[in-house]
Amino acid sequence: MTTHENEPGHGHSIAAWSAVIVAIIGVTLATLGVCIADGAITIIGSVITVISIFLGPVLAKLGFGVAGKSTSSQ
Repeated sequence: MTTHENEPGHGHSIAAWSAVIVAIIGVTLATLGVCIADGAITIIGSVITVISIFLGPVLAKLGFGVAGKSTSSQ
């Protein structure tokens, strides 16, 4: 059984939450675009989803990661 003291803290950061929320918004828009047959909304949602892939690592490098200088989890 694992203890919480040894947990590396995956996902407990501003960077992780931001990336996930942006990904959810992008997938929701892309799905809505497919359902209402609007290509523009589908493309916008797809682009937002791809941006979310890079958002987490970029924010982590800027100090918003698990042990970043801009987080309160230090």
